[in-house]
Amino acid sequence: METIKRIAIQGIKASFHEEAAYKFFGKNIETVECNSFKETCDKLEKNDADFVVMAIENSIAGSLLPNYTLIRDYGFSVVGEVYLPIQLHLMALPGVKFEDIKIVTSHPIAIRQCIDFFYDYPHIKIVESNDTAACAKRIQEEKLTDTMAIANNLAAELYGLNILERRVESNKKNYTRFLILKKDKTDEGKKINKASICFQVGHKAGSLATVLNIFAEQEVSLTKIQSMPVLGKRNEYYFYVDLEWPSTEKYDKAVRKALKYTSNFNILGEYLKNDKV
Repeated sequence: METIKRIAIQGIKASFHEEAAYKFFGKNIETVECNSFKETCDKLEKNDADFVVMAIENSIAGSLLPNYTLIRDYGFSVVGEVYLPIQLHLMALPGVKFEDIKIVTSHPIAIRQCIDFFYDYPHIKIVESNDTAACAKRIQEEKLTDTMAIANNLAAELYGLNILERRVESNKKNYTRFLILKKDKTDEGKKINKASICFQVGHKAGSLATVLNIFAEQEVSLTKIQSMPVLGKRNEYYFYVDLEWPSTEKYDKAVRKALKYTSNFNILGEYLKNDKV
């Protein structure tokens, strides 16, 4: 019998992180709820979880920069990715009508993604909270008849809430990209065509361009580049880069060459591209 995988997520059941975990691993998993992204990493470090599902960027809110630092500091391996369309609904207790609502509550990023909707309802007070699903759960537990949550379908189903308005997000093509983290490197022989790497370059003019050209020469595409200051060091940066390639041989050659022009070069993970939203 297959062992059930334990997946650490930031947030509680029915959060977008759990939805992303279901999309990647299927429904037969055990969710390990955590209060913070650091806690998810601690669970993996202590073998209280087998994987972490971690949001890394949103098409509206941008990159979650502290999470890059966590991945590097803990030395985990990125073994996969999943893109999740973010569909946000307004939900309340059964029987509550929209005109009864005085408060709406959700995670600050979810609120920001729906702010256009609330311009027409200035009397509704907006209250930020730490998790979309936790807001739905609190409405159910405290029987709040004047409050609605912004959350996903999963939350409405799990906490028995009624959806008052569907798809209130301003951008209907909104998605979040999640990385799948494992304590050790991925299995040898597994098919790969994408990598997440990180490195530093010297202060000489054109240093970064030299490295990027090495990948271009080998037909390795850069799908993302993100800079992050090195803590406590002025004018020093880590560059986090996502790469895709048609030939693993050319990717290997580019990496070998790039090592000569970089410092603190680190392959965060090599995995199979998964850009289906």
